[in-house]
Amino acid sequence: MRAVLKTNDPILLNFAQALLKDAGIEGVVFDTHMSIMDGSMGFMPRRLMVSDDEAAEAEKVLRNALPDYRPP
Repeated sequence: MRAVLKTNDPILLNFAQALLKDAGIEGVVFDTHMSIMDGSMGFMPRRLMVSDDEAAEAEKVLRNALPDYRPP
């Protein structure tokens, strides 16, 4: 699996995951519990992960939809 987005913004994370789902790409959020454990102070960003073979397509989808998108 490969990270296509790292963020502390739960709204952006949810939106990105929905974009990928609409494109037929399954995205899984990692580090949710670690982010909560740090008191939501932003020390540990959450990662949106996709399979290695779908990473290029996922990055393309996110690049087209999010103006400030930079792969991690």
